Amino acid sequence: MDNETGDRVNTAARVEAAYARIGEADRPEVWISLRDKADVLAEAASIDEGLPLAGLLFAAKDNIDVAGLPTTAACPSFAYTPDRDATAVARLRAAGAICLGKTNLDQFATGLVGTRSPYGPVRAAADPARISGGSSSGSAVAVALSIADFALGTDTAGSGRVPAALNGLTGIKASLGLVPVDGVVPACPSYDCLTVFAPDLALAAEALRVMTGPSPRDPASRPWPADLPLAAPPAPRIAVPLDADLAALDPDFQPLWRDALARFTAAGAELVPIDVQPLLDAALLLYEGALLAERAAAFGTRITGPDADPIVAEIVRGAGKFTGADLVADQQRLREARLQAADILDGFDALLLPTAPLHPTIAEVQADPIAVNAAMGTYTNFVNLLDMAAVAVPAGTTGTKGFGVSVIVPAFHDQVAIDLAARYQDAPAPLLAPAAELVVFGAHLTGMPLNHQLTALGARLAGPVATAPAYRMYELDTTPPKPLVVRTGDGASLPGERWLLSPAALGTFLTALPAPMTLGKVELADGTWTTGFVANTPEGEDITATGGWRARRG
Repeated sequence: MDNETGDRVNTAARVEAAYARIGEADRPEVWISLRDKADVLAEAASIDEGLPLAGLLFAAKDNIDVAGLPTTAACPSFAYTPDRDATAVARLRAAGAICLGKTNLDQFATGLVGTRSPYGPVRAAADPARISGGSSSGSAVAVALSIADFALGTDTAGSGRVPAALNGLTGIKASLGLVPVDGVVPACPSYDCLTVFAPDLALAAEALRVMTGPSPRDPASRPWPADLPLAAPPAPRIAVPLDADLAALDPDFQPLWRDALARFTAAGAELVPIDVQPLLDAALLLYEGALLAERAAAFGTRITGPDADPIVAEIVRGAGKFTGADLVADQQRLREARLQAADILDGFDALLLPTAPLHPTIAEVQADPIAVNAAMGTYTNFVNLLDMAAVAVPAGTTGTKGFGVSVIVPAFHDQVAIDLAARYQDAPAPLLAPAAELVVFGAHLTGMPLNHQLTALGARLAGPVATAPAYRMYELDTTPPKPLVVRTGDGASLPGERWLLSPAALGTFLTALPAPMTLGKVELADGTWTTGFVANTPEGEDITATGGWRARRG
């Protein structure tokens, strides 16, 4: 469905179109429960069109609570009907988004194939013979079939990224804890997170931004830190795997991978091959080590009934061979792996990997369900274990097989990943993280000698500004030369730039400023006030008449 703001206003028409698409698509396996159209239309009639997500329709994976709809986790005997929304769902609905229903998944979110469900395998949007990817299978296909504008998934091992790759979508897996997971059926609680699928990066980030923020109902939720980077650097260094680390990649995907590398290079990135095998090895802890105890604790008592998927049951029963001492040992191995990962990726802004190495048929998965599923997580399983974030973007198709790549970054560097994904797609980069403002008028302008001080702190250019006609500019005799901006009664409107940066970065600027410069409030031409470089008294040569620092210095 069209997600442009101007097309969101007629919500009733959008609801009618969504239900028409459900009938046309004829993919009943996508949904476990679908709301009655009359109820959705009634909700649509009450939406405040001024809300940020007004008119957008979303689907929720059926391990996420939506008040009044059953939560099954694809296990009918487990079903319960919550009386409140998960916090993330409540935030979306408060922003004007409307939930259409609950979508199919690999049972208890255990799988990357989308076939481990008593409600049937979810077929890929473009080819019903192929898997859709799991465990967030139904959510991805609901978006890919243009039924929902966006959809919620969960991601422990790659479930918010693999289905995106196979169905031509963007999937954002934020840093652990940024989106609260209360009201989400746990799979592996230390590493679970809630994710977004959307047709484009802008909408995915918009929905994710609404959901972020700590919740008192989720003890693992985390706030943004004060020192987060708010932009990728102008010339990023991106680590990519050695050819030896791509042995799992389908030969049909190799040309698409090379095309993706070329596009990142054309976008200004320096790509550096490194050995990523230690990261891939760490991923084995999730399903082959004692961390399976988390799944056993979360839902192990639910896998004995007749509606339990036999593959899921077999995986979780594997936890029984480990002891508590084994779990402690593997947790320590994981801490060591995080240190090793930080060392391997030191000096890089991101890691680029294929999202999934294969796009198999349903028949291929049924013939070897565990091995094929394990292969699907080759390049995704380690990300949550190592406390990283990722943005998965489409990277083409070969035949009916979908391929994607993932930009992977350290925790809370989510905005860097979004920026790099946007450059790859040659699209505007949406802002996800909160920011402080700083307006600059001189040596910190783009292309000027001190601009690197901003970009090194992860600051983000937000565009040009002009002051109210009440300021004068003076040139200080410094190296490099700097301007002094002073509010006077007979001033002019001075041009500058607005930058966004973290609170910690803003504090860094304040402590480093030499006298007589300081940070203070500046009135802009539109009457608003923001923080900028100013001074209280004039000093140096008055250069106001030159029309600003760039006109003065070129």
